[in-house]
Amino acid sequence: MNMKKLAAMTLTATLLLAACGDTDDDIMMDGENMGDHGEMDHGDMDHGNMDHSTDGSIPEGLEEAQDPTFAVGDTAMITNAHMEGMEGVEAEVVGAFATTVYTVSYTPTTGGDPVEDHKWVVHEEVEDVGQAPLEPGTEVILDADHMEGMDGATATIDSAEETTVYMVNYTDKVTGDEVTNHKWVTESELSTVE
Repeated sequence: MNMKKLAAMTLTATLLLAACGDTDDDIMMDGENMGDHGEMDHGDMDHGNMDHSTDGSIPEGLEEAQDPTFAVGDTAMITNAHMEGMEGVEAEVVGAFATTVYTVSYTPTTGGDPVEDHKWVVHEEVEDVGQAPLEPGTEVILDADHMEGMDGATATIDSAEETTVYMVNYTDKVTGDEVTNHKWVTESELSTVE
């Protein structure tokens, strides 16, 4: 076999393996593969293993908002999304809840690199914590499964905000996937549809 053919075959095989494998050339954030969801627009938070669609179950103790800006059935624009594919899309509100939301940092129970500033975990998704809000720096155990390795993980509260959070349905503008019962979008991440 001549050297040109051997070099071409080697290059082709290398490119195929790189394209198919889980390598460092894949889109990475905080050391974790981002998969189809691309990069976030706030810090280096990784949602690569996030379960964007859920069964719609509500954490125990989470109360419906009495007079939310966006009522169930309303359409709102996601204006400040925490992951690619959400910003600038219309979303249907399927739940509105009054609570305290947290950004948290944790190491997944399944291993891998730490996740920094994950948005969002509601107060009712933290085990045995008492009254909200928790102070930044507080160490907690998560009772949420938005991402693989989150449930049962020890986390540190990075920030806290009392607000209305929404569960929404939307179409990911990057992948075209229909996302149902996405947890969570905050009041400040939504605006009225013009």
